[in-house]
Amino acid sequence: MAEEAAVRAQAEAVRRLKQDKTDPDEIAKEVAKLLEMKAQLGGDEGKHKFVLKTPKGTRDYSPKQMAIRERVFNAIITCFKRHGAEVIDTPVFELKETLTGKYGEDSKLIYDLKDQGGELLSLRYDLTVPFARYLAMNKITNIKRYHIAKVYRRDNPAMTRGRYREFYQCDFDIAGQFDPMIPDAECLKIVHEILSDLQLGDFLVKVNDRRILDGMFAVCGVPDSKFRTICSSVDKLDKMPWEEVKNEMVGEKGLSPEAADRIGEYVQLHGGLELIERLLQDPKLSQNKLAKEGLGDMKLLFEYLTLFGITGKISFDLSLARGLDYYTGVIFEAVLLQQENDHVEEPVSVGSVAGGGRYDGLVGMFDPKGRKVPCVGVSIGIERIFSILEQRVEASEEKIRTTETQVLVASAQKKLLEERLKLIAELWDAGIKAEILYKKNPKLLNQLQYCEDTGIPLVAIVGEQELKDGVVKLRVVATREEVNVRRESLVEEIRMRTSR
Repeated sequence: MAEEAAVRAQAEAVRRLKQDKTDPDEIAKEVAKLLEMKAQLGGDEGKHKFVLKTPKGTRDYSPKQMAIRERVFNAIITCFKRHGAEVIDTPVFELKETLTGKYGEDSKLIYDLKDQGGELLSLRYDLTVPFARYLAMNKITNIKRYHIAKVYRRDNPAMTRGRYREFYQCDFDIAGQFDPMIPDAECLKIVHEILSDLQLGDFLVKVNDRRILDGMFAVCGVPDSKFRTICSSVDKLDKMPWEEVKNEMVGEKGLSPEAADRIGEYVQLHGGLELIERLLQDPKLSQNKLAKEGLGDMKLLFEYLTLFGITGKISFDLSLARGLDYYTGVIFEAVLLQQENDHVEEPVSVGSVAGGGRYDGLVGMFDPKGRKVPCVGVSIGIERIFSILEQRVEASEEKIRTTETQVLVASAQKKLLEERLKLIAELWDAGIKAEILYKKNPKLLNQLQYCEDTGIPLVAIVGEQELKDGVVKLRVVATREEVNVRRESLVEEIRMRTSR
């Protein structure tokens, strides 16, 4: 368009004047002329095209998806409450220094915010560090709590596998000085209960101990300074073969090939009480104080898990390392298993859906006097669980209800809007979940069709005859059965029929 071309030419003229260091007054005149031309063109209002997408690594949830999510949250919260947990909440952002230095190599994934009034802030990376800060700040030495909230990680998202930059965590933690392994065993029981309840398929909970790992590294000849970085390499064994992990340790992290080979002999072991007994007799490990301590506790843990009747799903696995720096004792991770085909003997893992462990030193990092509060906790990976359930619902074409409406108040004739409104107000006041169509004179067929589409089980129909007789016609959508119910008994009848 000619007008736009003229604006571009004027803008070019202004740029040249600036380049030539022309008199500022002259430039100001030309800029004014340019702004006037732009104003005549109508500016940019209405021309901006919005990119309609959610930010990378995030997503919207439709009513159908939210219905599945709520079902999962309810199962998890019911379990947490069954185990006597209280609920807390903390801010979505923390002081940057609160989060710094708590996550090892993962610290680079923390989202930093711009300086806001002199405070350097970061979005929370998990719910555990804020919990430790909360305990230290409020001088709490004993609590069993759960916390369900969003956390943020500047990760490379793999959204089909339930890996996001903004996602929910569901945490359960026991803080306090107790006898060894009793709270730890309860955390594993909780994981077992939730995964069994959600019916996600076969699963396995891998268990290890940071002290066993550190003792193993020491007897294998890993220098103290390399413990954490070698630990994060070992943690990749569920995604990479041993040879690749060994190459990373030797090639990238400077470990001697001999030390790597010695580690290899241990980290490929997994089993139960029998393996623990064997390692307690291991000539090298049994000489290491840390490893011996860890193995002693692991034996105790397995004895408690046997009493809970869940050892069939638990595996003591020396390759489990969990990357976070704050773990000090028992660590665990639950993975879903999937039989690839009939010829595969060993089930394959399809990813972690829960994890946790003991972190006895974290609260002390925040306490001014360094007072420690021992803690153990578990985090349920809700997004991955949700991805699996969502795919399952899609595949089965199961009809998901997105509302909880029990009854639609309908009319068979015209001019009964007032009567519908009176009746629905009575139902709402009695705590009944009810809807009406927002039309003065809707057709009965349309009202019934709405119930079919949304899964509303009952229709309360008001008509002139029913009003005269002091009754309401209650229709069961699924069977089309109709009964006349006295107006004063309607609430009770709806409650009875929807509680079945």
